[in-house]
Amino acid sequence: MANQTPAAVRARIASGEADPVYLLQGEDDVERSALASEFVELVEEGLRAFNVETIHAGEMTSGDRIAEGVASIVDAARTLPMMARRRVVIVAQAETLLAPKRESEAAARALEQLAAFLEKPEPLSTLVFEASAIDRRTRVYKQLARFATIVDCGSPADLAGAERWVRARVTAAGAEIDPAGARALATLAGFPERPQNDGKTGNVKRLRGEVDRLLLYALGQKRITLDDVREVAGPAALQDNWAIANAIEAGQGGEALRQLSLTLDAGAPPEKVLGQLGWLVRSKFPQVAPGELRAAVEAVFRTDLDLKRSGGDPRVLLDRLVVELSGGKRTRTGPGPRRW
Repeated sequence: MANQTPAAVRARIASGEADPVYLLQGEDDVERSALASEFVELVEEGLRAFNVETIHAGEMTSGDRIAEGVASIVDAARTLPMMARRRVVIVAQAETLLAPKRESEAAARALEQLAAFLEKPEPLSTLVFEASAIDRRTRVYKQLARFATIVDCGSPADLAGAERWVRARVTAAGAEIDPAGARALATLAGFPERPQNDGKTGNVKRLRGEVDRLLLYALGQKRITLDDVREVAGPAALQDNWAIANAIEAGQGGEALRQLSLTLDAGAPPEKVLGQLGWLVRSKFPQVAPGELRAAVEAVFRTDLDLKRSGGDPRVLLDRLVVELSGGKRTRTGPGPRRW
């Protein structure tokens, strides 16, 4: 069957129509998950308990588990809808099932059973596989390419897609973001108003980084505002090599995170940034925050070990350290320098 864009799939869902089988694939897990969840709209809300089923394939790693999983998927998809026009079955983390790391006779037989279903799917059901990139040389992928609708969930193509990506990421974190805030982040990352003919899009890596920093800054908030976005995101020009330390010393957590983003985007090594923050703790905290000195030293030491051990993304590790050193979102107690 044909390939479709996420926008085209959403248009079909809005019209109440859908194909029998979909493969949502790509490295953008937020877009994949958001699009998969929208298929439930094909079923009236009051009837979803009977006609929407989600199967998690992440644990289907052995031949026996794959066989059991395929049997349950086919059974769920063959079940006729109850008092509804259509039944929806969503298979999350389907890459584990569709491209098993270990070959076995049981897994091979199970995938043959799945291939047989794909050739003659149940017309009153929609089966949605949500997966990261799958090797196109495999037999099961070739079967999907023949009989399923393939949807590439890569980077957002335009401003609207990037805004939707931001909202989905924030919602997944248990919060909401004002539309103006989502649009500001999408614009900052350079996404165009409309998809470009040359395929060029915005900087999804920067968008992801800005959203992660925003979520860290607004930790505990149920709603994120445009003002919160402005605190964390900002112009693309670095003003001061010591801007991060100065912002922390002034108690401006949002500005510190923004300056950290600019510093790393400008190519500064994470080790250099950590060295500056270590100097700040050693030289300034004994005077301005003696009660927080011990915790600050431990945070710097932990971050240093994590960087040396590759214990996480350096940007994320430094984001966390900056938030800890600046005391989250504590504000000044009066005009002038910060009072610790």
